[in-house]
Amino acid sequence: MTRVAIIGFGEAGQIYAQDLARAANTRVWDKKFITGQSDWPGAKAKQAAVQPARSLADALEGAEFVLSLVTAGNALEVATQAAPLMQSGQLFLDFNSVAPDTKRAAAKAIREGAGDYLDVAVMAPVPPQRLQTPLLISGEAAARAAVALCAMGCNARAVSKRIGEVSAIKMCRSVMIKGLEALTTECLSAAKQYGVEEAVLASLHASFPSLGWDDR
Repeated sequence: MTRVAIIGFGEAGQIYAQDLARAANTRVWDKKFITGQSDWPGAKAKQAAVQPARSLADALEGAEFVLSLVTAGNALEVATQAAPLMQSGQLFLDFNSVAPDTKRAAAKAIREGAGDYLDVAVMAPVPPQRLQTPLLISGEAAARAAVALCAMGCNARAVSKRIGEVSAIKMCRSVMIKGLEALTTECLSAAKQYGVEEAVLASLHASFPSLGWDDR
């Protein structure tokens, strides 16, 4: 059975751990597991039928795939800490939403050890679709990783061998998506104040019917 290590046991980490455990031997590590801190993550890991590791080194030992699902501020630090612990053939998949340059710095750290680094862009919120959340992957082993992740139930696609490329795609797409969300909020807020919300929605639907403006 494929062995997976998940670093970070927040919302996304818990979802991936629980769902991947059906297809892989899954071990999880979070800095909150450290003795003296809250013991809830360890209990949560057991509830999800995954193994809570005793340390980062313990989590990585024997794992074929290492999934980093930590906060953006900790992404580079985790890659740096994992680098000297990784063995030849292990893949470090960086799922974190950080800038392309940060991904390249993390890749440099991993390459200074024996592992291989992959840039993974999570292209939608994880909770609704869980493992079916679209993933784009770049890096030398992107194709192999995509095949393996899909075999475990993920929705992954290899895009490029260049680290940082899929993170750039996500970042630029987010500018448009979040910009549209902000404009929509401002538009409808103003329309509501003037009492013309229904008329504005009808006009928008007439111009852009595929966007579902009349979908209530």
